[in-house]
Order: sequence, then C-alpha cells, then structure tokens
Amino acid sequence: MTEKTPLLEVRNLWVKLPDEEDHIIRGFDLTIHAGEVHALMGPNGSGKSTLAKVLSGHPGYEVTDGEVLFRGENLLEMEPDERARLGLFLAFQYPMEVPGVTIANFMRLAYQRRFNTEIKYTDF
Repeated sequence: MTEKTPLLEVRNLWVKLPDEEDHIIRGFDLTIHAGEVHALMGPNGSGKSTLAKVLSGHPGYEVTDGEVLFRGENLLEMEPDERARLGLFLAFQYPMEVPGVTIANFMRLAYQRRFNTEIKYTDF
C-alpha cells in the first residue's frame, strides 16, 4: 500500500519576527491529508495567527528553520499570489467594506483568477 501525499505538511517550523531573538513558533509539525478537518487551538500568543500568516506568505515574519509543503511543493519558496492561486490564502473573519465593491463581484473576480476563465456576473 502506498502512502498518500499530504495536502499540507509542516516540518520542524521555526518562526520569529525579523528584529527579535525569541521565536514565536518553535519546532512545529503538522500533517493534513485531503478530506481531513483540523482545528488549531491555544491561548493568545501561542502562534496560531503567526502560523496562518506564514502559510499565506506575510512578509513580516522570518522562517529560520523547517519546511512547509503544500501538495508536495515548497510553499516557502512561493510568493503570496502563487499560494493564493493554489487555493491557500488568509481571509478576513470580519472583512472591511470597500465602497463600490460587492462581495459577489469580489468572489467572481477571485474565481476568474483562480480558474483562469471568464464568467459573466449574471452566470456567477
């Protein structure tokens, strides 16, 4: 029986702020296969949001060790827009309103970018 490639694999991840010595994340490991549901829980300051930002490519954090593979590809070598096109991005829990931009149009444009196709507003 062959082992299935994980959807997301984090190995020995160490993350800190660029101007700090102390690490926020120290030796974190995580493996998620397609179809699995996981919840990250912990007290404030334990690194949950830092992990999410690092996975999405936020430039304000420094990965000093470890690797992150998404569908077998090295996520840490990708730009944030490349990660988003693969389907990995950080959404806002309470998004701010942008005058003149509807949620439907925003989602339609994101869909078009993701699947490299044109779709009429009425069809979406």
